[in-house]
Amino acid sequence: MSTFRLAHLSDPHLAPPESAMRGGGLSKRVLSRFAWRRKRHRHDPAVLDAIAEDLRAAGPDHVAVTGDLTNFATAEEFAAAAVWLESLGHPSAVTVSPGNHDALVARGAPDRFAPWRPWLGDEADDDFPRVRVRGPVAIVNACSAVPTAPHLATGQLGGAQLDRLADVLTETGAKGLFRVLLLHHPIAPGVVSKRKSLDDAPALREILARHGAELVLHGHAHEALLNRVAGPAGPIPTMGVPSASTPAGHHDPAARWNLIEIAPGAAGFQVRIEARGVVPGPAVQPVGAYVLAA
Repeated sequence: MSTFRLAHLSDPHLAPPESAMRGGGLSKRVLSRFAWRRKRHRHDPAVLDAIAEDLRAAGPDHVAVTGDLTNFATAEEFAAAAVWLESLGHPSAVTVSPGNHDALVARGAPDRFAPWRPWLGDEADDDFPRVRVRGPVAIVNACSAVPTAPHLATGQLGGAQLDRLADVLTETGAKGLFRVLLLHHPIAPGVVSKRKSLDDAPALREILARHGAELVLHGHAHEALLNRVAGPAGPIPTMGVPSASTPAGHHDPAARWNLIEIAPGAAGFQVRIEARGVVPGPAVQPVGAYVLAA
């Protein structure tokens, strides 16, 4: 089997259409609009365009986007994000795991992320996790995005999704597939503050410790991260990337995406990472490369 090339980017925070900036009364959405006006300089459409162009030029087999495409979870933003997703590739080659901003509030947001259904998974049903088998890889798409109270950015998988996830990991592991778990929130302890954390991360870590996965990809922290959590055959790497739209020279880490090369072999899978990020310009270039230890 040939090498499978998986691109990972996250938290693009697409510039909202003007219509998404109006209405809503007194709500978390209104508070978030005020925050966006203060922080919009952290997300530059030109930087995101450069990242997307560099990613397309690399020609990966599949693209994983781990959430926060929108800012206020309005219908207008979901429609605009669908157009952007189409620019990355065919829906069968792009998978989206929704983020907390994509579920900011329930009112006025598309039900069950409906406009993104072609990018969520192959199954006809709407339940997470969704599974996509591509060559030697099982892309397991979990959803940690839930509406929360003002000033909170927590996530939750919930008992039903966790139960299904345990079954999915067992089934795909028994087939010898390289299991990549996608979700928006990081799962390693201490990566983000409590108000931004995954509420049931301990339960998820217990499932991974029993049933295993080969790699976990997340966003949310807006940082380049590599952590590990316990698995049945050894530590499982968990990786995050900065926002795909943050310009270089800002106090936040500059935009980056990872090209993950997964090569099956007689002794198991070999995994090589090439990180590509912006420098002032914006230009995108290699910013690091390494191999994940088996």
